[in-house]
Amino acid sequence: MPELPEVETVCRGLAKALTGKRIARFEARRADLRTALPENLAAKLKGRRILGVKRRAKYILMALDKGETLLLHLGMSGHMVITHHASEMEKHDHLIFHFGDGTRLHFNDPRRFGMCDLVKNKDLPNHKLLRFLGIEPLGSGLTPVKLAAKFKGKKTSIKDALMDQRLIAGIGNIYACEALFHAGISPRRLAGKCSGEQIARLIPAIRKVLNAAIKAGGSSLRDYRQADGELGYFQHHFAVYDREDKPCPGCTCDVDKTSLPSPKRSPGFAQAGGIRRIAQGGRSTFYCKVKQV
Repeated sequence: MPELPEVETVCRGLAKALTGKRIARFEARRADLRTALPENLAAKLKGRRILGVKRRAKYILMALDKGETLLLHLGMSGHMVITHHASEMEKHDHLIFHFGDGTRLHFNDPRRFGMCDLVKNKDLPNHKLLRFLGIEPLGSGLTPVKLAAKFKGKKTSIKDALMDQRLIAGIGNIYACEALFHAGISPRRLAGKCSGEQIARLIPAIRKVLNAAIKAGGSSLRDYRQADGELGYFQHHFAVYDREDKPCPGCTCDVDKTSLPSPKRSPGFAQAGGIRRIAQGGRSTFYCKVKQV
């Protein structure tokens, strides 16, 4: 599922290409995605001007004139692509925005876990999908004091706490693994047992990883695409994610540098360093057991 950097990258691309344009025609090639589309959506969007595009957690907020916002989510496999010329529709292009200058925006979603809703601006803060979201990790609201308060008494792992959208909004599995590595914190550690020093290290690590991923255009795993159709490339800079049995960056641990894949590990490898994979909350966690404590 696209995480914060991927959604932020899409929002920036959409904002650059679409702000100020009017929707000449909206085409829904099916009546629902994960949920039903709003009734008469095509008629409601015709002639509306896009004022801007921004992100909240993993949601895309497309601000329209007349005090409304189009709320979108990419789901597990969705992506948006902007075209400036007529092109053939793809099989899973479910929503198409046609603009007066010939620009088109395609919402392609093979698994149909995405969503689309039209919301009055005054109702956005209390929308059922937004009202319980936590702190934005790239905003000024994420401070050591506030994060410590949210973690206080939590008996869940720090990894699962980072992915709890009610605590911090937008961080998923990949970036939780990466941030914990850069902060030197074990994903097994209980959130409520993190020291003030560890929390102080964690916040800049989160921001470092997310900003680097945004700069790289996100991570292209399976279906993700940027708004211009290009692939992101942060997956080439993963420190630990999906790198089981390999040395971590700048490895000084006692590890077999040849990184032989399982099951051809060299004798004694299990006692050495290197990146490990464990299961947490039904997801794979990758970490260095030497550098993360």
